Amino acid sequence: MSRQRAGGGHPRPGGGPGHGIAPGEKPKEFKKTLKRLSGYLKPRKYQLLLVAIAAILSTLFNVITPKLLGDATSSIFSSVTKGTGIDFTFLQKLLITLLILYVISAAFTYLQQYLMAGVSQKTTAELRKEVYEKLARMPLSYYDRHPHGDILSRAINDIDNINNSIQQALSQIITSLIAIIGTMIMMFVISPVLTLVVLVTFPLSALVIRFVASFSQKHFVNQQKELGNVNGHIEEMFSGHQVVKAFGHEKAAIKEFDEINERLYQSGWRAQFISGIMMPLMNFVGNLGYVFVSIGGGLLVLNGSIRIGDVQAFIQYSQQLTQPMTQAAGIANMIQTALASAERVFHLLDEEEERKEEPAQVNLDELKGKIEFNHVRFGYEKDKPIIKDLTLNVEPGQTIAIVGPTGAGKTTIINLLMRFYELDGGRILIDGVDINSLSREQARSMFAMVLQDTWLFNGTIKDNIAYGREGANNEEVIQAAKSAYADDFIRTLPDGYETILGEDASNISQGQRQLLTIARAILSDPKILILDEATSSVDTRTEMNIQRAMNKLMAGRTSFVIAHRLSTIRDADVILVMKDGDIIEKGSHEELMKLNGFYADLYESQFTGKAG
Repeated sequence: MSRQRAGGGHPRPGGGPGHGIAPGEKPKEFKKTLKRLSGYLKPRKYQLLLVAIAAILSTLFNVITPKLLGDATSSIFSSVTKGTGIDFTFLQKLLITLLILYVISAAFTYLQQYLMAGVSQKTTAELRKEVYEKLARMPLSYYDRHPHGDILSRAINDIDNINNSIQQALSQIITSLIAIIGTMIMMFVISPVLTLVVLVTFPLSALVIRFVASFSQKHFVNQQKELGNVNGHIEEMFSGHQVVKAFGHEKAAIKEFDEINERLYQSGWRAQFISGIMMPLMNFVGNLGYVFVSIGGGLLVLNGSIRIGDVQAFIQYSQQLTQPMTQAAGIANMIQTALASAERVFHLLDEEEERKEEPAQVNLDELKGKIEFNHVRFGYEKDKPIIKDLTLNVEPGQTIAIVGPTGAGKTTIINLLMRFYELDGGRILIDGVDINSLSREQARSMFAMVLQDTWLFNGTIKDNIAYGREGANNEEVIQAAKSAYADDFIRTLPDGYETILGEDASNISQGQRQLLTIARAILSDPKILILDEATSSVDTRTEMNIQRAMNKLMAGRTSFVIAHRLSTIRDADVILVMKDGDIIEKGSHEELMKLNGFYADLYESQFTGKAG
């Protein structure tokens, strides 16, 4: 909705938002996802280059130290076997060298982590911004088809998973890769024969990683899907907890939660258990390599082909080689979770959004508010039309009341006027201008809405009223509040207009919330006004005050009033009686009562108790 013309929430089709298609059900293309996710790292390629350099230097020093320790062992062993004195000068130099290398390695490790934190935070901030902007461009129908909790899960939980993966897994992958390469070089320098012995375990390690990952991946996908379902259920139940309690639905809600939570537990347990098998399997493979090196190294020492210190260094290298391989296995589940989350986020980003429009070259100030519906057809589902063939002319300044039973199409007309949905057929004209030729921003800027369901954001009362028109000053805000008869109750609050509204504005009454949305609509000074039973949540005296304010507001403006209490629309210029998407009666209150038709039955049933 336009910021300049916000009065309340937005009208929704009957039944509220459904749970739509569950995310994560289709097969995932993880190579494609990984490539796309990598694209978000390209703008920070120089930082990643520095991370790689820091990782190389940090790992390089760690790779050198086992060889130096092996030289120390060989020196001591040689001194003992030959009966000569221990060369303490040589050992002192080695000790100082090792100390310097460890300090430098720690410094580069710190630099690597520091740079990686910046890369991950900037990348996910960019992705989060892209998701937020995408949601702002999505049509209203998307929110009707998808549970809000799942949308929140994609925008928060899934992006957090990606952030953790980039910050932890990516740096570990770089370090592990460099460690493997450096260690292999040092092992080959010490003994090509023992290196070949260790390499026998490599294909086995790769096979373990691939085998386990292939089984655990689908469970990680299901885990993210069920997490979104849990979020959706919790958001729905706790946002309507009063209704849940009022109808004694607690047990049913808990039962439904338990079922979803059990599915989340099962998928999460399977994912973590299967991926957790990888660590002990990798340790088993590493221990095999350790045994092979110990036996082979002992035989080579006995025949004089290698020094004992080099065998010690080689054993350390074999363990160092196992460590990055084990790390890679350990972060595999994190990577899989991140890829599953990235799939869900990219699925959101790839959703069809509202068509981008350029503002039409129309002077909106010259439009008077004449509205024409020409053979309009529409249905929320293509094969289930709600509006079949609506033709209607509304003159500037007229007040049009729309009445009818639930599902008749009253709110749908408002949705189409505001271009929340696109027509299936026909046209809607404002002063001869097709609203489809206007941008949505232009079309919505002519309207102000006050609905049954109030919408107020977490902020001051002044800011909530000022939301109706950008740049409104304090005097205009106060005048709008006075016109809506809200000024009196606002001034009784401890902080007046600076009072902070809490979650769902629960620190003021429903009637007071409605007064604020009315003040917001008054401030917006619209050409066309939409009221959806705006006074239904206030007491009789307040209703009378609001009705007088509304009469002033509607004077000279085209107004649409969706009415449930027929007493509030007796003075409307035209009353439209709708049923099954068609206008079955049309006229003033007196004319419709004389017809003694559907409207008369509705009116009498409200005021005399007669069945309609």
